[in-house]
Amino acid sequence: MTKAELNRIGVIGGGAWGTALAALSAEQGETILWARNAEVVDSISHHHLNPLYLPGVPLPPQLKATGDLGQLKDCDALVLAVPAQTLRQFAEMIRHSLPLAAPLVIAAKGIEIATGLLPSDVLAELLPGRPLAILSGPNFASEVARGLPAASTLACADESLGAALVQRLGRPTFRPYLSDDVTGAQIGGAVKNVLAIACGIVIGRKLGDNARAALITRGLAEMTRLGLALGAKRETLMGLSGLGDLVLTCSGTQSRNLSLGIALGEGKTLAEIMGARRSVAEGVHTARAIEALALKLGVEMPICAAIDAVLHKQASIDHMLAALLARPFKAE
Repeated sequence: MTKAELNRIGVIGGGAWGTALAALSAEQGETILWARNAEVVDSISHHHLNPLYLPGVPLPPQLKATGDLGQLKDCDALVLAVPAQTLRQFAEMIRHSLPLAAPLVIAAKGIEIATGLLPSDVLAELLPGRPLAILSGPNFASEVARGLPAASTLACADESLGAALVQRLGRPTFRPYLSDDVTGAQIGGAVKNVLAIACGIVIGRKLGDNARAALITRGLAEMTRLGLALGAKRETLMGLSGLGDLVLTCSGTQSRNLSLGIALGEGKTLAEIMGARRSVAEGVHTARAIEALALKLGVEMPICAAIDAVLHKQASIDHMLAALLARPFKAE
């Protein structure tokens, strides 16, 4: 498959990341963005802006937007930039509205709570036989949309499709690096959100930079153990979709999961924080899924387990911190 065969790209999801990816794609060829929110569709179509999710970022005038999923029926590839917990719902919509075999590019990060499945496994179950790719890396949507330099992992089992997607979506300021490790590219994007909440708690409680650095490093060890247990490659977890995304999400001020953790550390309740937000902090949902998956696989992930306990089991932050600090000393 060549870049020329990916002339028309459809992006499903009118949030910040979906809009940023659609803007990237529109600069290099025909692109249509589907959004559920009619206000988003109208603003992109008439004003070339998405003030709800990417305020102040001008979008390419050639980018088209629609609220009718059927308008994507002739696309050569579909990018799914939707929350991980809604991916099954969108797969059902695609199955009924877009029956053709266009490749699917997953830009969602997380693990399905109900099943413990990775996004690729959810799509393989509902849309068997569809070529799949994963786009994941240390990317804040607003920076990508504004043309600031960024890199990402594009993982695809089909090398020719992966190469075509890299050429179609890449540009000098957005550099996708090709991989064949579809599993590994999804693990980092899921686990890092949970670890970012933990880092935020450290910041909110003013526990210091030493503590945050240690947490990031030991969190990377947890991410690696889970990834290897699922068949991922170690080098993927040390790359852009693993370590790179972890560093960004645990340190970048734009990180939704980090800011949620900071608010928790400062004493706010989860309900208070979530009630004031428009965008999803995926780590809240993923913490529960990772804890269940780690138990199933017999993988030790104490930091992720502690965050799940704080978010979903009414454990206090002080108790969680004391338990982590009381763990026995061990070899690295």
